[in-house]
Amino acid sequence: MIVERDYQRMERAIQWIRAHAHDQPSLADMAAAVALSPYHFSRLFRRWAGISPHQYLRTVTLETAKEKLDRAPDLLSVADEVGLSGSGRLHDLFIQMEAMTPAEFRRRGDGLVIRFGHADSPFGEIALGATDRGVCAIEFVDGAPDTLRESLAGRWPGARLERDDAAARRLAGKIFSGSPRQVPLHVQGTNFQIQVWRALLRLPPGFTVSYGGLAHGLDRPGASRAIGGAVGSNPVAFLIPCHRVLRGDGTLGGYRWRPERKAAILAWEATRLAS
Repeated sequence: MIVERDYQRMERAIQWIRAHAHDQPSLADMAAAVALSPYHFSRLFRRWAGISPHQYLRTVTLETAKEKLDRAPDLLSVADEVGLSGSGRLHDLFIQMEAMTPAEFRRRGDGLVIRFGHADSPFGEIALGATDRGVCAIEFVDGAPDTLRESLAGRWPGARLERDDAAARRLAGKIFSGSPRQVPLHVQGTNFQIQVWRALLRLPPGFTVSYGGLAHGLDRPGASRAIGGAVGSNPVAFLIPCHRVLRGDGTLGGYRWRPERKAAILAWEATRLAS
C-alpha cells in the first residue's frame, strides 16, 4: 500500500513538473504539489527516478528547448520559451546536459561524412559507422534488418551517410585484431551518458563492475537505475565496454545484443588476457 501510494505521488509529481517546467519551479514548489516536505520529496524522487527533482526539471527543459531550436529565430527566444532567464543559461544547460552548445546541437552533424558498412567480428556480423574523427557506431546485426543507417540519421541528421563495406572491414580488423583502446571514438550523448561511457572506457579487459559500483565510482550512489539507462544506450558496442557491467550478485544481467554474446565477449577477453 505504501509503495503504491509513493508511486502515485511520483506519477503526480512528474506530471506536475512537466506541466510547470516553463516556470522553473523551486524544490519547495514541487514538493508542495504532492504534499511533502522538500527533504522527503527529494529523497522519494531520487529513490524512484534515480535523479534529483531539479535534474529531472532540467531534462524536461532540455527536451523542450531541443524541440524549439529549429523553429525559433534566435537562442534568446528559445531561452524565454522554456523559462530560462537568458541565452547564457540556455548555453550552460546544453553544455551540462548534452556536452555541446545549442548551436552545435542545432547543426547536428551538418558537414560531417559518416562511412558505414558491415563486417565480420569474432562475435558475429556487425554494422559500424565512423567519421574522420573516430568510430561513432557499432551494432551487432544478428540477421535482423539493417537499422544502422536509420539510427545514424536520427543521431546525426545533418551528416552525409556513405555505405563503404570495405572501410568497415578494415576498421573491424583494427578493432578486433589490434588494441581496441587505440581506436578513437566520436560519440555524442548527454553529459551524464558521456560520464558513464568514460567510466566504462577506464575498465581494463578482464575486469567487471556492478551497476552499483559504477554509480559509486561516479559519486552517484543513488543513480544505479539512471546509470543502467546510460549503459543500455551505448552506441558503440565492444569499444565502449558495456558488456563488463554485471548485476550486483555477479550474474550477467541483460545486454542489448543478447546475454549469450555478453558471456562470449567476457570469455574471449579473459582468454586473451591469460595468454
